[in-house]
Amino acid sequence: MTLSAKTCRESFVVKTSMVLPPDTNNHGTLFGGRLMAYIDDVAAIAATRHSRTLVVTASTDSVDFLHPIMVGHSVCLEAFVTYTGRTSMEIFVKVVAEDMLSGERNVCALSFLTFVAVDANNKPTPVPQVLPQTEAEKQLNETGKARALARKNRKSEFKKMAEMFGTDMPW
Repeated sequence: MTLSAKTCRESFVVKTSMVLPPDTNNHGTLFGGRLMAYIDDVAAIAATRHSRTLVVTASTDSVDFLHPIMVGHSVCLEAFVTYTGRTSMEIFVKVVAEDMLSGERNVCALSFLTFVAVDANNKPTPVPQVLPQTEAEKQLNETGKARALARKNRKSEFKKMAEMFGTDMPW
């Protein structure tokens, strides 16, 4: 079965929300965990749009908080597939906050996540290749293989640590 390649644009997702008091911590800024849930959500939508299959989160490289997101601001997340393996997809997520009164906008976080496409039995299933079109998409795609290798190495290290720490240690 040959899958037709898809452009990054075909997986593009935008999600915008207002930051309300229940979403914030005692500093009046968006909870980091809430933002991470938003990031996972838009990345899952982008991965599903690209693969048109069920998907599972395999990893989140990091979420670097670059600027606080205040109560009363809007938070806009943009996501799209940047790189694919045989059954996996790398998704780039950009988070922009906007002060709704002044119009000031800031990039507040960037993240890469990996999703795996799965069939009805939760077994990995092939995904279409991605066809980058813009210079930014091409750059992200060209550097995707190195990020995928770094993830693979990190996962191997974490598996060793999991074995070392096991389940019976109190910490």
